[in-house]
This record gives sequence, structure tokens and C-alpha cells, in this order.
Amino acid sequence: MICTPSYDSSCYNPRMTSGLERVQQHLRLYEHPLVEFNAREKGQHVEVAISPRFVDPQVHTYFFEVHPRDLDDPQFEWMLQRHIFDGLQDYMIEMFVRTPQHFKQNQQREREEKL
Repeated sequence: MICTPSYDSSCYNPRMTSGLERVQQHLRLYEHPLVEFNAREKGQHVEVAISPRFVDPQVHTYFFEVHPRDLDDPQFEWMLQRHIFDGLQDYMIEMFVRTPQHFKQNQQREREEKL
């Protein structure tokens, strides 16, 4: 049995908790004003979804997978936190509507159309 600090002081027993339940239990420890976290089984993996709490503007949902080897990792909580933080960073970047690269691409297209 592995005891970890959590709001409900529960312990993780790998024989009694599925990977999905373990991820869901840990995701409940995270609260963010812009996004919410959900998890579901996807084959042998657990798929974590990061979705917006807002409806406008419409943006996609970000997904990442937790592999069975990650679920068995003695540092599971830290590994999952790293995945969550990395996913949030990727998600925020993917939400950009325009970047300087878009401006350069548009300038190039305008030049090509004038030729």
C-alpha cells in the first residue's frame, strides 16, 4: 500500500484501484479557473482530457495518455503532475489564433500573389 498526501488522506493500493480510478482520484486534487480535467480508459492506457470551462471562443480539447508503466511508477504523482503541466503549456500554445509566424506567412503569400 502506498500512502500519498492528498485532501482525503487516502492511500493507494495497486491491487484494489484501477489505473483509471487512480488517475481520476489524483486529478481531483487539481483545480484551475480556465480548464477542467477528466480521464477515461483507452485500451491499456488512461487518456486525460484538458477542456475549457468556457464556451466562447470555441477551442479544442487537449488529450494526453498515461501509460501503464507510468501508473506503476513509484513517483506516479510527480509524473502525472509533469504531464498535466506540460499538457497545459502545449494546450495554451495551441490556442493561439495568430503568431508572428502567421504574419510572415501572410506577407509571403501577398508577395507571391503580386508576382
